[in-house]
Amino acid sequence: MPNHQHAAAQRTTLAHRPGAGGTTLRAAGPPIVTTQEMPSAVPLMALSTGFWAFKTLAAAHEEDLFTHLADGADTTIAELAEALGLHPRPAEMLLTGCAALGLLEKRDGRYRNTPLSEAFLVRGKPYYFGGFVEMADKRLYAGWGRLAEALHTNRPTTWDPTAQSSMFEGEDPTMLATFWEAMHSLSAMTARRLGEAVDLCHFHRLLDIGGGSGAYDIELCKMYGELRATVFDLPHVAAIAAGKIAEAGLAERIETAVGSFFEQIPGGHDLHLLSMILHDWEEAKNRALLRRSFEALPSGGAIVISELLVNDEKTGPAPAALMSLNMLIETEGRNYASAEYSAWLKEAGFRNIETVWFDAPAANGAVIGRKP
Repeated sequence: MPNHQHAAAQRTTLAHRPGAGGTTLRAAGPPIVTTQEMPSAVPLMALSTGFWAFKTLAAAHEEDLFTHLADGADTTIAELAEALGLHPRPAEMLLTGCAALGLLEKRDGRYRNTPLSEAFLVRGKPYYFGGFVEMADKRLYAGWGRLAEALHTNRPTTWDPTAQSSMFEGEDPTMLATFWEAMHSLSAMTARRLGEAVDLCHFHRLLDIGGGSGAYDIELCKMYGELRATVFDLPHVAAIAAGKIAEAGLAERIETAVGSFFEQIPGGHDLHLLSMILHDWEEAKNRALLRRSFEALPSGGAIVISELLVNDEKTGPAPAALMSLNMLIETEGRNYASAEYSAWLKEAGFRNIETVWFDAPAANGAVIGRKP
C-alpha cells in the first residue's frame, strides 16, 4: 500500500452516531485520491518573509554587533543588552536571529561571530561588506517599496528624475559616501574572482572605464605584478579612487583620469574593463560605448565586460534577474544576457568573443572580446 494511503487508513474521524446520544470514533473511509498533489506553500512563505532576514542583518549591523564581537570576543544575552543599551528580550531575539542566519555561533552559552561575519561585517576589515548592507537598508529598501510604481512609470524610485539629471546629482553626501563604500566592497571581492577566472598576464595597461573607487584596479594589480591601471571616471569619483589607491600603496602603478565615457575614451591601454557599468544604461548607449572602446584599443587589445548576466532564455538566474529589477528603481538600464553583449561586441568589431563564468557577489561572468 502506498505510504499516503497507509497513513490515511490509520486515521480516525469524529462522527455523530444517531440515537447514541453522543459522538464516537470510527475508522476513516478510503482516502480521496487526486491525480496531482497540492504543492507546498513553504517557498511562498520564504519569499514573503525574505525581508525579515535582511532587516535582522541590517539592524545587527547598525548596532555594530559584529564589530563588538570582533577578534574572538563573545557575549551573553545579558552582556549584550547592557553593552548596546537594549532590553534583554530584544537582545535575546537579535542574537537568536543572527545565529539562525549563520551570522553568529553559540558555544558554552556565549555568542561569537562566525567566519562569515568576522571576514565581511567587522568595520575596518579589508573586505568589509557593511557598506553594501547599509546602502541596501538606507537607500534601496525604500525604493523597492515602490517597485509597483516603477513598473508602471518605468522610472527610478530611489531618486527624483524630474529634479535630478542622474542618481548622483543633488544626492545627500552621506548617502553618496555610503554608496561608494558599498560599491568598493562589492567590487573588491568580485575583482579577485574575475582575476582568477580570466588570465590577464599578457596585458600591460588596464583602463577601468567608469572605474568608481578603483577596487578592481587595486585587486587586479595585486594579483598581476606587471599590470598598470588607470581609473577613468567623473571628477568627484576619481578623487575617491585616488584616496583608495593611496591607502592601498599603489599610487605608482594606478592613476586616475577624469572624463565622461559618453564623450571619449583615453588611448594607450591594451585592456578595457567595464564592470557593473553597462547594466546602468539603455541599449543604444551601451552599443555606442562599445564602439568607442573598440576605436580606442590597439590591435590585439581586449575588452572585458563583468556583470551579473541574465541567461539567454530570460528565466534567471535569480541574482541577475533581481539585480535587473534593482536597475529599474535606480537607473535606465537592466541586466543583459551574454548573447546580447556578444552581439553588441561583434557589431562593434570585436572578434573571438567568449563568456567566462564564475561566482562572485557582483558578477557571475565576464564577456570578453578581442580587437583583430
